[in-house]
Amino acid sequence: MNQHLRRPDLRVNVKYPRWLILSLMLLFALCLAGGQVALMNLFAPNRIVYVLIAYWGFVLVGLNLFIIVLLRRRVLIPIQKMSSAARRVAGGDLTVRIDPIRKDGKKDLTELMFDDFNSMVRELGSIEMLTGDFVSNVSHEIKTPLAVIQGYAAALQKEQLTEQQRCEYANTIITASEKLNALVGNILKLSKLENQTILLAWEEYDLCAQLTECALGFEEIWEHKNITFTAQMEDSAMIRADRKMLEIVWNNLLSNALKFTEPGGSVTLTQTCEQGFLIVTVSDTGCGMDTETMQRIFDKFYQGDTSRAQEGNGLGLALAMRVVKLLGGTISVESCPGEGSVFTVRLKAAL
Repeated sequence: MNQHLRRPDLRVNVKYPRWLILSLMLLFALCLAGGQVALMNLFAPNRIVYVLIAYWGFVLVGLNLFIIVLLRRRVLIPIQKMSSAARRVAGGDLTVRIDPIRKDGKKDLTELMFDDFNSMVRELGSIEMLTGDFVSNVSHEIKTPLAVIQGYAAALQKEQLTEQQRCEYANTIITASEKLNALVGNILKLSKLENQTILLAWEEYDLCAQLTECALGFEEIWEHKNITFTAQMEDSAMIRADRKMLEIVWNNLLSNALKFTEPGGSVTLTQTCEQGFLIVTVSDTGCGMDTETMQRIFDKFYQGDTSRAQEGNGLGLALAMRVVKLLGGTISVESCPGEGSVFTVRLKAAL
């Protein structure tokens, strides 16, 4: 959606050689002068005034008709087509497209205007589709934990429950509530980031220390799954960024790597410095992704592996992407089904 549309070079498409225009103007003037001379030779001197008046009258009428036809073809008809299409778009029809008038495939100003209009409508259609998907996904994600909370809360009202059952039901409600709270929090964060209403708290700090702290927060998980976790970092690497926002990126990347890596696998965290940039990679030996999944992995609510959908809400990587962009960096992924994934974040080092 977000791609910049490149406009064709107008100078190449609509500019005609000056010599051709001047030649046509000269030819037209010669024809008019020649016609006048011919009339003066054909008619008597006492009638020549009336003949010349009639002659130039016909010339002016012809020029006016030519201009009217030209304006109708080049201005009026395109404006009518544009107006009709705009009314349909205003009525909610985002499938409308304006067909080109010229049949030779060349692009003049009118055709370029039609192309811009068609591109605008396509973008509006994409935005409407994304908005619809977003609302649908939010509704689904919120509905699921609410249904769990409602069901187990009703079950807790039964008198014949044992104390162990009550604890299990209560823990289930707490888990669903935490997931719902995390979902709403991530939606609010993403909304603020996209609308740039969050003021970044820029500060200079040690990136290696932050990466170490984030990695240790997942120690229990990799030990429980018997995953070999390896960290390869410099002793210190200073960066100027928003500490809390960047923490969202590292936690999401590490969490996904551990989530999609089977027990006995490995996860590697690497930090290097290259030509004034800090490069952080998180690689795993998990299930990997195909090309289609990699193209959509940063979309909101998209989850390539639906078997693990209950472990997240599909907003983590969308948040990570937005944070990295706001900090002036880039994030990319390389993956292959069955061979794991490698996420790479590139940020400017502190001067």
